Amino acid sequence: MSRFFRQAGDSDSESSESEDELMSSEDEGQAPPKPSTAAKPAMSRFLRTAGSDSSSSESEEESDESDEDGGEGESGESDDEDKPQIRILSAVDKRLKEMEATGKVMENGLKINDWMAISNEFDKLVRMIQRQHNLSEPIPAFYIRTLVNLETSVNAALQKEKEAKKKMNATNAKALTAMKQKVKKAIKDNESEVKKYQEDPEAFEREYLALLAHAAPPAPIAGSRIAAPGATTTTAEVDEFTTVGKGGKAQQYTSESIFKDLQAVQEARGKKNTDRAEQIRILEILVNVAATSYQRIRVLLALISSRFDYNSSVSTHMPPELWLSAQREVDQLVSIVASDPNYSIQEITEDYDELVERSPATENGVVRIRGSIISFIDRLDDEFTRSLQNIDPHGTEYVDRLKDEKVLYCTICRAQAFYEKTEQSDPLGRVIMRRLEHIYSKPDAVVQALEAAADVSEVKPSMTLTVKGSTSALVQSLCVYLYKSGNSLLRTRAMLSHIYHHALHNDFYTARDMLLMSHLQESIHSADVATQILYNRTVVQLGLCAFRSGLIKEAQATLLDIFTTQRVKELLAQGVHQQRFQVMTPEQEKAEKQRQLPFHMHINTELLEAAFLVSSMLVEIPLLASIESEEQKRKVISKPFRRLLDFADRQVFTGPPESTRDHIMQASKALQDGEWEKCRDLIQSIKIWSLMPEATTVKEMLARRIQEQGLRTYLFTYAPHYSTLSLSLLSRTFSLPLRSVTSIVSKMIWNEELSASLDQSGGVVVFQRIEVSRSQQLAAVIADKLAAMVDQNEKALDIKMGGTGGWGERNDGNKNEKRGEQTQERRGRGERTRGARGGARGRGARFSQGLGNQMPGHTGQRGQ
Repeated sequence: MSRFFRQAGDSDSESSESEDELMSSEDEGQAPPKPSTAAKPAMSRFLRTAGSDSSSSESEEESDESDEDGGEGESGESDDEDKPQIRILSAVDKRLKEMEATGKVMENGLKINDWMAISNEFDKLVRMIQRQHNLSEPIPAFYIRTLVNLETSVNAALQKEKEAKKKMNATNAKALTAMKQKVKKAIKDNESEVKKYQEDPEAFEREYLALLAHAAPPAPIAGSRIAAPGATTTTAEVDEFTTVGKGGKAQQYTSESIFKDLQAVQEARGKKNTDRAEQIRILEILVNVAATSYQRIRVLLALISSRFDYNSSVSTHMPPELWLSAQREVDQLVSIVASDPNYSIQEITEDYDELVERSPATENGVVRIRGSIISFIDRLDDEFTRSLQNIDPHGTEYVDRLKDEKVLYCTICRAQAFYEKTEQSDPLGRVIMRRLEHIYSKPDAVVQALEAAADVSEVKPSMTLTVKGSTSALVQSLCVYLYKSGNSLLRTRAMLSHIYHHALHNDFYTARDMLLMSHLQESIHSADVATQILYNRTVVQLGLCAFRSGLIKEAQATLLDIFTTQRVKELLAQGVHQQRFQVMTPEQEKAEKQRQLPFHMHINTELLEAAFLVSSMLVEIPLLASIESEEQKRKVISKPFRRLLDFADRQVFTGPPESTRDHIMQASKALQDGEWEKCRDLIQSIKIWSLMPEATTVKEMLARRIQEQGLRTYLFTYAPHYSTLSLSLLSRTFSLPLRSVTSIVSKMIWNEELSASLDQSGGVVVFQRIEVSRSQQLAAVIADKLAAMVDQNEKALDIKMGGTGGWGERNDGNKNEKRGEQTQERRGRGERTRGARGGARGRGARFSQGLGNQMPGHTGQRGQ
């Protein structure tokens, strides 16, 4: 392969001839002629440019002159002159040095036939040449020489590859073919220069030297003397970059040409190979040179849009620095239109000439500009959420990013104040919804901090947090406005947010009544995914509220539906649940990840599970003790608790509890056996309760509920063994006041859960024995099945008539409740009045054999 690194006309004979000429001239006593570019031995590498030759020759001339001056006998020079002089490279020389290094790598690649490396370095060299072209510098002569010699080398390599028996690997061969196309394109782009070089290489290099010398003066030398005698200084060239437009002319941005420059940027938006960072830089300059409000508004609209378009991929989040810049510019835009009512930004406007300055005088009124501030607010909020989704929540970066919520909240409040002032109802509803989403699920202290930051702003909305009021009043005012708006989606989300806020503040009955009156459970399945997630979060928070308030049955019934699905994290948008043998497509996986809530909005699923399982234990263990027939035990109502309890019963060896589930399962067994103190200790030792704000109150409440349910379980279990039972004994056994014991026993007798009578004079419970025949038991079972069949038929009829299939408690609650009460009365007479038949077998043995088969899953079933 021919080496393309040697210059044209470079040979050993020429170098020897030049040496003979120098020797002969010295013999004749004449001074040697100054070396020229043509006579001087050419360098063996094409990367040594003519510019470097000239610089070296100039330095030699300077050194000769300094030697002659020094030979005249001058003395008294300072010691600094003896030190070697350091030449400071100019920007041009630095770029040439960089190209030289790139060429060296290409040379090494040619030696080992590595066309991949050659291709990569050639791409880098082309980018350097493009940069020189942008700076209006002449194309180096060595680049043209490289193209010519590279073409020869590539053709030779291709010919050799065709004739070779052992072919090169596929990657290298592909790179060689690509190099052929790249070199061909580069030669075509520089066709005139290549032609000139091929005609006369030396003349071409001399022409380049002349252009280079005319374009840039020689670089100064550090420590050199300048004109004034005795005055020395050190100078270095400082590059000042100027934006260059088409044709190589410097680009100037002024307020007079601002619309043309803006149009040029907007036309390039979205095109391939558009430098988005350069567009943003130009728009930032235009903002500074804008002279009128109209110009600033137009440029800010374009600049904010460009910042949002910086990352085209939807899977990545916006960099925080870029986001903060966009947030400040949105604030600036809102301030401009809020301070000057003569300008209005609207999504739909009449067509207007975008290259002409507009003002209230020319428009005869308000200047309407096409744009949307509320879209910017939505995008800011979405990008903030997306960034939190993509940051590790356990690091400091997440906390630092979360601090930016304060400035975002201020921007939202400022936009709300602007829309209130201009009376734009549609965007006002959207911005109020955004504000509500930032405060409905947060504690009062966090909301007060956000409101304090927004209160500093000069533009304040009408709905603010009062000094003495709580956050509930603020949420109430925001939700009431959205209730009155005509947007059904905003109304639904506002209702769910309001219910969530009430539940968060332990106002269970208000939250429950609002949820029932909204009838959202009937239509939520047809809502969008984000609203369904909000509905699930609201229901779960309502269940936690009931648990914290001591309403155990309500908590168990509320949380039952979501735990039955076994997809708690997915339904709450706190994790992606992939079922067995199910493969998600990349698009589905990406959509699922985009729906995930930021970590600081998560509801602790372990705490949620603990509340549900403890509620199930307190409701269902007494119920299991009251059931006698195995057929009814097989009726599973609460599958999650039943599954865990059955698994615990099958364990041969039970060690100390480790997880939350272990604590609850062992506590359930202790409650079945009547060991209420052990049950209480196991439940209170669960560490997850510390995450609740009222942890101490919750533990005390659970202790009281365990005592009460332990008493009920004891009465259901051992009633067949007693004819009478002392109330004082029960009081001492379960550490309950006598009044509480009397109340619990009376309620059980009233609900026909216990076949007994209360003798208050003697302080005893007198049990009654009623023997139920087999026929009566079967009749009760048939009655239950008939009632269930009627329910199913009426639901099917309702769906056929165009309803939602919600017959029952919603449409005919009283009728359904009465039917349930009648069923429970029959079941109570058939099951719970067992008499002497159960005495021989002993209830204690039945507790240890698969108890936990029947759990109340419906409201109104077996009131206790």
